Formats: sequence, C-alpha cells, structure tokens
Amino acid sequence: MINLETKYLGITLKNPIVVSSSGLTNSVEKIGKLVEAGAGAVVLKSLFEEQINHEISNSINSGEGFDYPEALDYITEYTKENNVNDYLTLIRNAKETYDIPVIASINCFSTGNWIEFAKRIEDAGADAIELNVYVLNTCKTSKAEEYENVYYDVLTDVKKEVNIPVVMKLGLYFSNLVRVVDMMSAYGAKGVVLFNRFYEPDIDIHKMSVKPAEVFSSSADLRRTLRWVAIVSDKVKNIDVAASTGIHSGEDVIKVLLAGAAAAQVCSAIYKNGPIVITRMLGDIEKWMEEKDFDTIEEFKGSMTYGRIENPAHWERSQFMKYFSSLE
Repeated sequence: MINLETKYLGITLKNPIVVSSSGLTNSVEKIGKLVEAGAGAVVLKSLFEEQINHEISNSINSGEGFDYPEALDYITEYTKENNVNDYLTLIRNAKETYDIPVIASINCFSTGNWIEFAKRIEDAGADAIELNVYVLNTCKTSKAEEYENVYYDVLTDVKKEVNIPVVMKLGLYFSNLVRVVDMMSAYGAKGVVLFNRFYEPDIDIHKMSVKPAEVFSSSADLRRTLRWVAIVSDKVKNIDVAASTGIHSGEDVIKVLLAGAAAAQVCSAIYKNGPIVITRMLGDIEKWMEEKDFDTIEEFKGSMTYGRIENPAHWERSQFMKYFSSLE
C-alpha cells in the first residue's frame, strides 16, 4: 500500500505537498478547500513587518491631533495589535478546525520590536514559523557578510523567543548559498525554503514605466530550484530543504523529492487550476510510486542529490558548454 507520509521540520505530514504563504491561506474557509483537496500542510499568508509599518504611517499622516508623543505611541501600538490579533485568530481557528500542520509566516527585513510577535504566534498554536526575509543589496561598498548578517540576526532573535521549529525562506541572491544555509543551521534553523518568488520588475515600453513582471511561476522555473535543492540537501545534512517555485505537477513534486527536498511548496499551480491540482498531484505521485515499486517516500527521497549520482557535475554550471555543444 502506498504511504505518502513524510517528515518536515520534525513534523509528520500526511504527504509532502505544502501550500505556500499566499492569499490562498488567508482565511479558514480557503484553507478548508486546500485540506479537502489533500494538502499535507499550509503556510499562512504572511504577517508583514513592512505592511504594519506602512499602516502606522498612514494612520499618523491622515489623522488629526497626533502631534504629541502619547498619541503617536497609541496609534502605533493599536495598529500593531489589530494586525497581530487578526493573525493570531487565524492561527487558532485553523488549528481548531483542521487536523494538518499550520505554519505561520512572518515577512520581515530587520530585527526589532516585531520579534515579540513570534512568541504570541507560538502560543496561538502554530506548528512552526517560516521567516520570509528579504533585503536587496544595492550598495556597492557593502560586503556580502553584512547582507547575510541581517538574516542571521533575525533568525537568532526569533529563536530566543520560540521553541517551535523556525524555517528560513530564501531568495537566490547569495554569493555562497551553501555556506549561508550551513550558517543558518548553526544558528538554529530547522529548515530552508528554496526559493522565494519575489516581486520582479518589467518595463512597459509603450507607457515608458516600470511595471510588475509575471506574478505566477511556470514549470520552467523549477530548474534553478532543482539544482540548488540537490546541492544544498547533500552539502548541509542537518537541515530540511523545502522546494518552492516551479512546482506545477506531480512529476515536479517527484523531481524535488528525488533531489532531496523534504517538502514541496505549491502556490501558482493552485491559483491557475484551483485546489483540485493538489489531488491530481497526489494521484500522479502514487501512480509513479506503484510503477517504480516504492511503498514510501523515504525509499526514494534524496536518491539523486549532488553526492548520490554518478556524476555530480550534472548539477553544476560546468555543464553549460556541454549543453550548447550538443545543439551544434
């Protein structure tokens, strides 16, 4: 009998499909549809440090009578509390209603007072916290370690507040990703998510303006994810790697599991096709496992990581010239 159960962050999931933090997970009703479709876990829509700061600024700038410190302190704390309390309510309701792991998400770019929210998130019943840290380094005089230290500082401060697993969701912009993940493991992260799909700009040549690029991913985006999941999961042994960006089918989920991922985060595919795509993915995984005579995920997970294939160079950039020479 096929068993899709797996472990992620020390948490048992009924299957490796985790719904990413997004508008898909911002209400109990929406989460219910994902659970019904078969999701193994959900990451709640992020609590945004930037959004909270923006709302505080708007409240202060549009209000009257906020020209003395006590009023500023009041509106600041009131705005924070409203945002945080709504988020805590979502965690509690999701945990009370559904029997799957619920991972909270905090989108942040600095350390600060917001870190106290982490303890309250744990107390509300979240099974883990995903830290979605993003700092775009555009300073030509800064060093790589200054940029990386922001991530380590946020992780360290949150780890002081909570006992539940903390996972870091990362982008591609590191000079040595393997070292960064290894350091995060040393600082206490139980997992990393590779990769975050950030806002990306495009240019409208008719309006002569900057506009958002395509929001959703495609299966073609899986290539970078696959490479780094295979490398990182082999090089850094004591941390779980979740794959994200480019996962649109059961075949894509199988690929990232073979590459060493402990879980597959799905988002764009659900936006495009609805929660039913989760059910289809699970069916495809089961069919493939039957064909290959696998009973459990553990029997094949990680069997094609960087260190376990005959020629690890297949995961490296050195294959670039070989690829093009095959087209001549």
